[in-house]
Amino acid sequence: ERQEESDPLDSAGALLATLGLGLTTWGLTEGSAHGWSLFAVALMAAGWVFLIAFVWAEHRRGDRAMMPLVLFGSPSFVGLTLLTFLLYGALGGLFVLVPFVLITAGGYSATQAGAALLPLPLVIAVASPLAGAFAAKTGPRWPLIIGPFVVALGFLLAMRIGAAQSYWRDVLPAIIVIAFGMAGAVAPLTTAVLMSVDEHHVGAASGLNSAVARTGGLVTTALIGGVLATMGSSLPTAFGIASVCAAMLCIGASLSAFLLIARDAKP
Repeated sequence: ERQEESDPLDSAGALLATLGLGLTTWGLTEGSAHGWSLFAVALMAAGWVFLIAFVWAEHRRGDRAMMPLVLFGSPSFVGLTLLTFLLYGALGGLFVLVPFVLITAGGYSATQAGAALLPLPLVIAVASPLAGAFAAKTGPRWPLIIGPFVVALGFLLAMRIGAAQSYWRDVLPAIIVIAFGMAGAVAPLTTAVLMSVDEHHVGAASGLNSAVARTGGLVTTALIGGVLATMGSSLPTAFGIASVCAAMLCIGASLSAFLLIARDAKP
């Protein structure tokens, strides 16, 4: 009679991570939208306490943790995690702010604003296989350096979006450039994450990378409360500042790939 053993779920880690991220995001939302009151700071502090406790709990569980800390012994994995957080954080802000500005300042309907972003997934779906084939020949490092940099250029183009924008002249070019940059990074990113760790940790690395992408968008959305609270003629200016900040995040993602991903990484 065979007895199968399985590690119990990391329920403590999941609870600590949820509380830490939830309170931190709540604090960021309160602070960015309503000012950094004592309540917002207290929420942030509590969130960080839970996140520190989460890291401590994961350290104690070792390889049985939902986030094995041994993963971060690989500089390439560290760089890829940072790249994912920054790049998807910028993209998360795009999905919230562009429709908001088009509706509030540009007079678009909700349907029109949603359709304005439609070229983004279409271009990514068409161009990603080509980027994947290119990465298969060169390795993922250079596509992950160039892709986020192209996304940064797209966010700088997005500064043109304002109250009097033309969709074809001001909105679509920015969306297309961002889409091509994301297409250059999406397929190589998945491959690079799986290459950066040993076989025993492939599942954990893939799951963690996906969670980091969602967390990046969550944190960015919490931080843009000040832009969402802006009305009238100040909104396009506030959006322009947010676009520059998103471009800086993407440049940071590109630098993460340049500095940390192994130069000899091959598929």
